Amino acid sequence: SGSTADKINLIRKTARSFIEAKRPADRLAIVTFATDVSVVAPLTDDREKLLASAKDIKGRGSSYVWDALQYTLTQVFEQKSAAQQRRRAVVMMTDGADNALMFYRGVGSRTLFADLLENVRYGDTAIIPIYLDTEGNDPISKKVYADARRTLALLAESSGGLYYQARKIEDLEGVYQQVLNDLSQVYTIGYEPSDDKRDGAWRALKVEIRNRPELKAHAKSGY
Repeated sequence: SGSTADKINLIRKTARSFIEAKRPADRLAIVTFATDVSVVAPLTDDREKLLASAKDIKGRGSSYVWDALQYTLTQVFEQKSAAQQRRRAVVMMTDGADNALMFYRGVGSRTLFADLLENVRYGDTAIIPIYLDTEGNDPISKKVYADARRTLALLAESSGGLYYQARKIEDLEGVYQQVLNDLSQVYTIGYEPSDDKRDGAWRALKVEIRNRPELKAHAKSGY
């Protein structure tokens, strides 16, 4: 968006680095967003097409972050049954400052953050935000960006994803490979709940690794 326009080269480099790190079978899509959402490249495993498409990433317009994520979850991914689906993730490079966080009526995403968060919690896609710092020095900016960071961290935590912060390309060294490795090493855990009511209610869940307190399992916060 306009707020990240001066980081457009960082965004393009990061996208290219991620594409170059992918394994042959990994399928990626590139989605840009400002006031509108644009699918620069649909899901494909063609590395050369993806690298060529990364040049078309542009920065202009407002920040409709929540609409963009909602669109990606519902429109960009193929809708298949749970048994057919591959492991899915959205890596978001953004400052997170949706215009809905501003103190003006009628601006920003039409998607409410509460609705987006519920979709993420009940879905099966890991959200991996990479926060790009565009914060100003005025009090309003500081409040908006503090809220933006909280929303990004909450999306990551609720989906079992990780949250990164970056000011320059060097901050992202190794992130691409780590993300791709993490997505290829996923465990499915089953358990028998003590509450056997089948009422569709949310069940909070915490995963700990027995006898290894120094290790942290990244998992959804419930089902």
